[in-house]
Amino acid sequence: MPPIPHVRPENVLRRAEELIAVGQPAAALSVLHEHVTSKRSRSSPIASLEPVMLLFVELCVDLRKGKSAKDGLYQYKNIAQNTNVGTIEMVLKKFIELAEQKVTEAQAKADEIQSSLESAAPTSNVEDLDAIETPETILLATVSGEQSRDRTDRAVVTPWLKFLWETYRTVLEILKNNARLEVMYQATALQAFQFCLKYTRKTEFRRLCELLRNHVQNAAKYSAQMHAINLSDPDTLQRHLDTRFQQLNVAVELELWQEGFRSVEDIHTLLNLSKRQPKNIMMANYYEKLTKIFMVSDNYLFHAAAWNRYYNLLRQSAIALAAGQGSKKDSPSVTEADMTKAASFVLLSALSIPVISTSRSRGALVDVDEVRKNKNTRLTNLLGMPQPPTRASLFKDALNKGLLSRCRPEIRDLYNILEVDFHPLSICKKISPILKEIGADPEMEKYVLPLQQVILTRLFQQLSQVYESVELKFVHELAHFPEPFQVTSSMIEKFIMNGCKKGDLAIRVDHVSGVLTFESDIFSSAKALHPGSAAGSAESEVGSVQRLQSTPAEIARSQLARLAKTLHVTCMYVDPSYNQARIKAKEAAHARARAGAAKEHEETLTRRAIIEKRKEALSDALQKKQREEENRKRARNQQLQEAEQQRLLDEHRERERKRMKDEQDRIRQQELKKQLEELKTGVKGIDVNQIDLEELDSNRLRAIKLAQLEKEKNDLNEKIRITSKRIDHLERAFRREELKHLPEDYETQKKQDLETYEQTKEETLKAARQKHKEDVALKHRLSRLVPYFNDFKKSVTEKRHEEFERRRKAADREFEQKKKQRIKEVHERIRRERAEREAEEQRRREEEERIAREEQERIAKEEERRRALAEEKAAREEQRRQVFIRFHIRASLTKKTENSMSRLSVKGNVRRRLSSDELPERLALQNREAQRAKHLPNELHRVLTLLAELELHGEIVKPPKLLPVPASNRPQPKRPRQHPRRKRAATSLHIYGQPAMGLLIAVIFPMLGNPLLRLDNFLEALCLPLALPLPRKSLAHGDQDSNNSSRCYVSTVSGLV
Repeated sequence: MPPIPHVRPENVLRRAEELIAVGQPAAALSVLHEHVTSKRSRSSPIASLEPVMLLFVELCVDLRKGKSAKDGLYQYKNIAQNTNVGTIEMVLKKFIELAEQKVTEAQAKADEIQSSLESAAPTSNVEDLDAIETPETILLATVSGEQSRDRTDRAVVTPWLKFLWETYRTVLEILKNNARLEVMYQATALQAFQFCLKYTRKTEFRRLCELLRNHVQNAAKYSAQMHAINLSDPDTLQRHLDTRFQQLNVAVELELWQEGFRSVEDIHTLLNLSKRQPKNIMMANYYEKLTKIFMVSDNYLFHAAAWNRYYNLLRQSAIALAAGQGSKKDSPSVTEADMTKAASFVLLSALSIPVISTSRSRGALVDVDEVRKNKNTRLTNLLGMPQPPTRASLFKDALNKGLLSRCRPEIRDLYNILEVDFHPLSICKKISPILKEIGADPEMEKYVLPLQQVILTRLFQQLSQVYESVELKFVHELAHFPEPFQVTSSMIEKFIMNGCKKGDLAIRVDHVSGVLTFESDIFSSAKALHPGSAAGSAESEVGSVQRLQSTPAEIARSQLARLAKTLHVTCMYVDPSYNQARIKAKEAAHARARAGAAKEHEETLTRRAIIEKRKEALSDALQKKQREEENRKRARNQQLQEAEQQRLLDEHRERERKRMKDEQDRIRQQELKKQLEELKTGVKGIDVNQIDLEELDSNRLRAIKLAQLEKEKNDLNEKIRITSKRIDHLERAFRREELKHLPEDYETQKKQDLETYEQTKEETLKAARQKHKEDVALKHRLSRLVPYFNDFKKSVTEKRHEEFERRRKAADREFEQKKKQRIKEVHERIRRERAEREAEEQRRREEEERIAREEQERIAKEEERRRALAEEKAAREEQRRQVFIRFHIRASLTKKTENSMSRLSVKGNVRRRLSSDELPERLALQNREAQRAKHLPNELHRVLTLLAELELHGEIVKPPKLLPVPASNRPQPKRPRQHPRRKRAATSLHIYGQPAMGLLIAVIFPMLGNPLLRLDNFLEALCLPLALPLPRKSLAHGDQDSNNSSRCYVSTVSGLV
């Protein structure tokens, strides 16, 4: 969603331009700063926010608001760094250009002021010709110590220089550790270096180097962030190397040697990280700057080593270019003159290496000092050398490469005099012309002093080997150098004392006799205790000084060694077994060493692994401690920031509260004054002047007013009460007397009112005349501006009218375009909706037709299936019914016949035992049963036919379970009483009033065994396979069984055979 209209960037930009037009740039900057730092600006498009930022940085530069610019640029970087990096670079470049332009303008202004002062100085009025300089100017010159030019620069140029430096630092802080802004970061760093070099800003250069160094160190900490720089990237590392080389060049130009050495260390660290081979031209510059740094630090040994590395690089580049293996762009341009110059410097710097130590501490202690060893190791690594250089190794390398043939002739002669054919008595005479030639060269002049030190060292060392004592005058004659490199006696004495202090010389000076005595006592010199320490910082080997003859001290020191060697040789000749035993012991030692070499190697590897683990653990613990410290520091800083923000917020709230309180007090005082004026004019008897306004409030004022009104009311009531008590005629007398004085009083009052009216009228007329006079004067003063106002008004009106017409036409055109576009869209939408509706209708009709078709097919299939099932079922049922009827009829008739015959036989037996009275009844009963048996097939056929009809009517019920019920004891007049054990019970089921079912059961049950217990099973077997119903309405004459859910009615028919 776009921002609301009043915070759109276009509106903010227009508002700022209006404020600038009326001369309020500070207010315009405040408006832009508030908008840029607002959270709503994050959703603004970059295209509309970019003009706002350009105007914002322009105002920040004009008003020198560096902090505001930093806040706004940080916010803008966070907004645009993920979408458009180019706009960030453009804004920052504009910021730097404006700051540099201001510095240029300030310099031009300072030059103009200085030229005006210089041109005005000769023509200035001088009050006292005898005292041209006043006491004030003398005091100012004494205290300040600077000229007018310096004061002008400090007042005009320095503020803008400070602002430009803040600009560079702000831009570097914004661009740091961002891979997408890396190119702009390096370009800004180079611009900052040029700024420091152009204006000789040494302090700012130190801070700039430290800032860049911190950025590289923090790159590893923020490697997980988005767009973090990767020092493993060759391009990124190459850009950092280019920046550090430029930093080294500027440090050397400004003669900041300590910063130059730190820059060299930075370059060495980056070179170790780089996977690419550095360019030869860069390394040549690197070694050349190292030579200058080591020369300034008086480290002649590493100075000569740097020259050696520089010459080797030039020689390799020349060989590679000659072989066509390298590019001219990446290699330094090498000529024969350059090679000769480099070879001369290599040899001259090696000759200038002191033979004794140049430090102020004892050489023996320096050699074993761990700090010095670490320093030498670090310097060796900076030069890329496998081991620390020595004076002898440098000479050996130079001779192997043939530098004597390449160097200048005077340097070659100097080498021969000092190193090959050194003679103490003629050294100064031989070397004087060479020193003159070297001193005439500005670049080689700096080597004269170290060469003098080397010559003096060699001179005294060789004199000490030949003489026991020499005169000072003789030494001065030997150490005679040409002008202007002469050596005084004090300098020679200082050199002797320095050498004796370090233990490199053993000389005693006798000023009375003017004699130098060389100590011969073996304990008089520190060299006896620390042999070979004469190398000093040069770290040369023993024997680097030419030995003319051994001194007594040296002979005494080597006496025991020589005696041991002689005895050893004698023992070998006298006792050969001694030598054999020594050889066997040596071989055994070698065998033990070979046997234990593998184990010792493993132990060494194990110890190395343990040491590495300990180092890693120590490093991890240190990093963890640093992270914790950083977290604590960050938390502490955050707490301090929050406390500061809370303090500022409290102060703001306190100021707002105080302002509101003051405003309320002011309004209250105004209200009180207004009420006092009303009280003064409305209520009588109150002295307003005696009331203190400071202690008065509205409640008290209201109370005073009410009290006065109450007092007046009481007085009035009191007067009325007193008046009412008076006698009417007395009051009437008073009034009659009063009538006499009323005309006079009326005239007096009338006269006073007239005077008051005239006075008020005069004052009003006077004020009106004064106001009219002032208005007329104002009119005459402003009437001159009326034409200009009208012209301006007309021009503004015309411009606004033209702008209005232009916008109206543009709006009309835009309206027509949008209208046509809207009509087109509506037509397109209607056409699309119509097509969609037709397609939907077509799809719906097809779907309905398909559903109807499928439904018809399904109904037809269902009808066909039902018809087939019904036909199949009917055929199956008909077949089952026919089989069942034939089978059961045949079985029933057979069983009935058998039962009848058995009963007849039984009854015949019983009849024989009946009385004569019961015999007729039994015969009648048998006749009835015989008649019924004749009609049994017909009754059975009727029952089955009835059951078929019930099935066709669909009256299907679950076959009920028939329970046995004892037969009723109906009176049967013609049936004789039977014996209880012979009494039988028969059941008859009436269906729709048809008794045939009872006959069917009576006929069929006997063949099932027990008819009373298996009646339900029989009905299920009969009805279910044939699908015959048992209608509930046809059951009657039965009882309900509580143990079954079905109901059936059974009637007992007695006498059924």
